[in-house]
Amino acid sequence: MQLHSLCYKINTMIIKKFIEPPIENNNYLLIDEESKEALLIDCSAYDENIFIELKKYDAKLKYILLTHGHFDHITGLNEMSEGAQVLLHNGDSEWISELNTYLPMVGMPHMEEPRIDGFINDDDIIKLGNIEIRAIHTPGHTQGGVCFLVENNLFSGDTIFRESVGRCDLPGGDFNQIIESIKTKIFTLPDDTVIYPGHGSATNVKWEKGHNQYF
Repeated sequence: MQLHSLCYKINTMIIKKFIEPPIENNNYLLIDEESKEALLIDCSAYDENIFIELKKYDAKLKYILLTHGHFDHITGLNEMSEGAQVLLHNGDSEWISELNTYLPMVGMPHMEEPRIDGFINDDDIIKLGNIEIRAIHTPGHTQGGVCFLVENNLFSGDTIFRESVGRCDLPGGDFNQIIESIKTKIFTLPDDTVIYPGHGSATNVKWEKGHNQYF
């Protein structure tokens, strides 16, 4: 585990990035200093440093928002989700119910099926204090892929990476669909929108329009 210091601050909201095993997933902790509410975007592993950060700001974890249902984004849920609402797009519910079919394929042990408390739809608004987080359904990497937009910051999961896009060769993947999602849902955002992906370094919409190898 590697903890990165403050990534960014939007008014009263702090964003911190945690890089988690098994394949260096980016998990993002958002803390609203005013309301003392927090949310975690993706939950790849148990990480006590996240709880240390929550305690530091006297904040409570209100939500865990999942960008999609692949194992490497959800395997920390059983240890991290107590007291928080876990939200996922229904298009990826099968990835949860079939989790133990896929884990042995990647050399990981069986685990108890994680709890999902509710389903996210396109354009849903999740509130953290007075801060609004908008869900944007971006199918293609999976059918339930979702990005989360906060001000001009987009948490893109595995839909788009710096100069690349998410793989589409797993069940529910569709290359043409992911390209359409990016063109119509991400590239229509302002050019200065910062993109925080599920793996790798941050980028922005303008850079991806000019440098992403798939466009």
